[in-house]
Amino acid sequence: MEERVISKKKNGMAAMFGILLLFAASIVGIVVGSITIAKNNGALMLAVGIVLLVAGIVLIITALVLCGGLKILKPQEALVLTLFGKYVGTLKGDGFYFVNPFCASVNPAAKTKLSQSGDVSAPASLMTITNNTANTNAAISSNKISLKIMTLNNNKQKINDCLGNPIEIGIAVTWKVVDTAKAVFNVDNYKEFLSLQCDSALRDIVRIYPYDVAPNVDTTGDGIADEGSLRGSSEIVAEKIRGEIQKRVVEAGIEVVEARITYLAYAPEIAAVMLQRQQASAIIDARKMIVDGAVGMVEMALERLSENHTVDLDEERKAAMVSNLLVVLCGNRDAQPIVNSGSLY
Repeated sequence: MEERVISKKKNGMAAMFGILLLFAASIVGIVVGSITIAKNNGALMLAVGIVLLVAGIVLIITALVLCGGLKILKPQEALVLTLFGKYVGTLKGDGFYFVNPFCASVNPAAKTKLSQSGDVSAPASLMTITNNTANTNAAISSNKISLKIMTLNNNKQKINDCLGNPIEIGIAVTWKVVDTAKAVFNVDNYKEFLSLQCDSALRDIVRIYPYDVAPNVDTTGDGIADEGSLRGSSEIVAEKIRGEIQKRVVEAGIEVVEARITYLAYAPEIAAVMLQRQQASAIIDARKMIVDGAVGMVEMALERLSENHTVDLDEERKAAMVSNLLVVLCGNRDAQPIVNSGSLY
């Protein structure tokens, strides 16, 4: 189904003026006809009165029918029209239009409300407080299709990463309708279709990556282990998610502008364990850095003492000095020195 844009229907003002003339003529016909019939000045005048009355009724019915062809569109709105089930075309662009009054506008997703910008309705508890509120919300809905850029915030999902760890992740997808005919006729409901495809694409991409950097994991498909991860490669992951969603929704006339990860965390059942693992890894890295620095300082001390011949130490005394320095430099607490007032030997 290819979109056909109707561009020569911006004649709503002229049509409205003609409809007003029909209303005026119908009122005149009904009034004059009723007066003529009431006077009953002979058969001829009675016939004329009946003709005027019938003509006035026909004109007012015609004017009412023609009113259905007046369409008003605001910027970034579209209206898909069908005539007796056949696709006629799409009205795009702001303006006052007049179309065939028997044309019907189609939008299967008009009443579908998702958690997204520009399409958020009040909670059900608030909408059912009074009947007036429900009626107002029902009247507001229309078959116009928004061409604005909207952001879909799907619910958080629990997905296993490539290592089998359950994680919770949520995304925000920025999208817009670019082909109204495909959006209306190729899928049953393009909003629900987009939401489901976002969930499916998210699962497919997340299963490729670990939550954090892990050894021997290939996330690029080139057969070489890399350092890709959901936490460290969020930009790359988001771009892959956007591309995967776009491939799935192209038949629905939707363009995915951007996809971003809005929430990322381990699932509650393993969050505490993974936090301990991260803390242990951080402690090990810190200890490694401390030991490397301490060994370097001991080596420097021994070299300086040997170069200046400040103190001549045998191997046993060097070992004792190294042990004492490492204990002091690598300890968690401040050292409590013991001063030897006697001979070193």
